[in-house]
Amino acid sequence: MYHQIAGRKLGRTTDHKEAMLKNLVTSLIMHERLETTEAKAKELRKLADRMITLGKKGDLASLRRALKSVRTKEAVGKLFKEIAPRFAGRNGGYTRVIKYRTRRGDGATTAIIEWVEPAPAKASPAKPAEEKKS
Repeated sequence: MYHQIAGRKLGRTTDHKEAMLKNLVTSLIMHERLETTEAKAKELRKLADRMITLGKKGDLASLRRALKSVRTKEAVGKLFKEIAPRFAGRNGGYTRVIKYRTRRGDGATTAIIEWVEPAPAKASPAKPAEEKKS
């Protein structure tokens, strides 16, 4: 029976699937947007939302738990300092999955996964206000 077993197998062994999801969540944190298959994006959404929750807590235990799932210290730093504070007023639903296209090689449905809140706009140099001539 296949009762009460959560998650997709993704055609891989458990170790391979977990390693792949850790790599994907690290890439999502670093690049803030990924294109992958729809099934992988839906599985990644669970792990990414969990990482944001840990980043919002911000204590040492949360940092250590995040380091178990995120591959690089730079990504964990970005998660805790830049990405998680953006979602301070939000309780869940930190990622969006947008169906994108079918891949030409194997016909797989691809999707884009990204953070819901837009990235902060880069400050453009302020233009000096021109004075009116009377």
